[in-house]
Amino acid sequence: MADPTPDYAENAPRRRFEREDQSIDWIAAERSPEFRELIARKRRFVVPATIFFLGWYLGFIALAGYAPDFMGESIYQGFTVGYALALSQFVMTWVLGWMYVRRADDEFDSLAERAAARAIEVGRSGDGQPTAGGTTGPAGTTTTEHEGVTRR
Repeated sequence: MADPTPDYAENAPRRRFEREDQSIDWIAAERSPEFRELIARKRRFVVPATIFFLGWYLGFIALAGYAPDFMGESIYQGFTVGYALALSQFVMTWVLGWMYVRRADDEFDSLAERAAARAIEVGRSGDGQPTAGGTTGPAGTTTTEHEGVTRR
């Protein structure tokens, strides 16, 4: 009688990160100028956006706690300042999300592609040395054949 359980290791689709033909030296990739530029540009967007949103949110909480008369003032037929500010939290979340997606499409994605290409280039050279420009990886790295990952 045949085994009713299929061999999943043979039939399972390969995932993007399991490709054997693209070994990556992760340390050299992290030290590459392309990756550092990507991280720096993301931080220049994410940190101020986070500070702004937290300030907006904590300001709302502070007003709700310390200025209940102001928050209870009617703007239009029972619609109060508190309701308006509470609803503005949703609008602000959508606006910041839209701004991030737009920035990612315009800037971050192309930088990520260049950083990934550099990481693959460094990994293919096998010695931690990029073939054109970039930074040098640490000495003593080896690539295991089946894992496709450069290890120290």
